[in-house]
Amino acid sequence: MKPGWPRQPRRDARPAEDYNGNIMIGRTLESPSVSEMCAQVKHLGYATSGLIRLYGEEFEVLSDPFPEADGIAVRVKTKNNSRIRVLQLPATVLQRVKGQGIKAA
Repeated sequence: MKPGWPRQPRRDARPAEDYNGNIMIGRTLESPSVSEMCAQVKHLGYATSGLIRLYGEEFEVLSDPFPEADGIAVRVKTKNNSRIRVLQLPATVLQRVKGQGIKAA
């Protein structure tokens, strides 16, 4: 066995937890709030006066995204039906927005 083994940590060295904690804080993503998600969904094209194609239909978006039930929805109408209805956005759109997240401060 080598003299001084097991090696003792240097007195001026920072503990690994502090070092790793600082690295991880800079890369941590938080889930966006509902208002942030609505804003990000809007930037994806789900905004007033936009045209979207979902579920095999083309819709004219009449409102900005808003919280609805457990998701986000927009008010829409189709070319064939001028009745305004609430269209809940697909989970894949919301997962994309959640995946982007926001950087922690």
